[in-house]
Amino acid sequence: MFPVPFWSAPPGKVSCMNKPTPCSYLDSLNVNKMRFGLKAVQALLSRLGNPQKSYPAIIIAGTNGKGSTAAMTASILSSAGYNVGLYTSPHLVDVRERIMVNGKKISRKDFNRTIEQVKEEVTQPVTYFEFLTAAAFVYFRNRKIDIAVLEVGLGGRLDATNVCTPLVSVVTNIHYDHTAYLGNTLESITREKTGIVKPGGICLTAAKQKIVLKVMEEICLKRRAILYRFGRDIKIKKQQNGLLTYQGFSRNLKNIEMPLRGEHQTFNSALALATVELCARRGFSVDEEAMLAGLKKTHWEARMEILQERPLFLLDGAHNPAGIDSLCRALKKDFSGRRLILIFAALADKDYHMMLKRIIPLAHTVILTSLKTVRVAPMEDMIKTAKKRGSVPVIAETVPQAMEIALAMAGDQDLVCATGSFYLAGEIKETFPKLFFYGNKKPLRQHYCS
Repeated sequence: MFPVPFWSAPPGKVSCMNKPTPCSYLDSLNVNKMRFGLKAVQALLSRLGNPQKSYPAIIIAGTNGKGSTAAMTASILSSAGYNVGLYTSPHLVDVRERIMVNGKKISRKDFNRTIEQVKEEVTQPVTYFEFLTAAAFVYFRNRKIDIAVLEVGLGGRLDATNVCTPLVSVVTNIHYDHTAYLGNTLESITREKTGIVKPGGICLTAAKQKIVLKVMEEICLKRRAILYRFGRDIKIKKQQNGLLTYQGFSRNLKNIEMPLRGEHQTFNSALALATVELCARRGFSVDEEAMLAGLKKTHWEARMEILQERPLFLLDGAHNPAGIDSLCRALKKDFSGRRLILIFAALADKDYHMMLKRIIPLAHTVILTSLKTVRVAPMEDMIKTAKKRGSVPVIAETVPQAMEIALAMAGDQDLVCATGSFYLAGEIKETFPKLFFYGNKKPLRQHYCS
């Protein structure tokens, strides 16, 4: 029996103008909890006519990288001319970011209409995540999509997204995260995440640990599912000119441009390309041009995203030690030589001690801040951890204050990096366009969602 975990709460309140009725209803749901189990969402979907059965789907789980992999997969399929639905979580500023078709988030009118449509069929308590998942399935049916790409919220086996029979089940990687809910061993975490693999299905993974692969192989063998592995069945490597070469099941692609920063994104891009190849066996053919173009145009916010050039402002949603490790590798490789001013905040149920331990040695200045959520990590604990690592942190009461302090400290050649939580990323995305910039310190681009 699983405890009811915190999950899927947006970085702030639901972002809707003037709080119309649909958003007021969403606010009434318990946004901080998710039920482990499929009965409630299956019952709701049944009353809605099982919209998830109206189109094929791809489901993507994993500790890190599942959102990026989902975004790249959806972008490739859309570039090939398919009508593609994309469901992800959490959102940064606007709840409508979670539900997209062909790269465009659901309109406010359609969102309100869909919320009302789903609400009419609610006869028993549902969670925020269950409700939004049902709403995404309904909207995708209304839009007559060709295929859906679904990012798992937490775990996999008992996640509300795991109600479809996917063409491909992807498990990006397995690391320690949400151990209170998924178990405190890699074996138990793997069993939960590989729960998205259906009998006779296809599983694709970039996981590397021997124990993880052993469990995956056991599960796939028991379910008579096929397991494909990165490094064995598909490969990707960097060319001398910095572009990538992909060796897949039947495709060999050269001169691939990576849309997202970080070496870890090469693995995610390989998974996306391989997923599309596997879907081609089920009728979703994609030519080489669409594969390259779809990857190139992928945009995924808060994944090593540059918000400003002078000084460089880097925003990354790393929220566990494995994610911080990937960020640290990128900071050393791609941003070396710049003085690093770190803005950090995290949630209390994350291993923020280890996250700080790993990234503080790279920082010249550490700015710790709070978040607009009761789940924020205690400031006293973060301060103690920072001091143990030899840093005397600057304390900012709010995210906007942390941003102002960092930008005031930074010279044009310095690097400001904000990380530790998607909640932090959401508050920064909301605040950034409102800051007053002096001289050449101007935003590179604005992504604020009204």
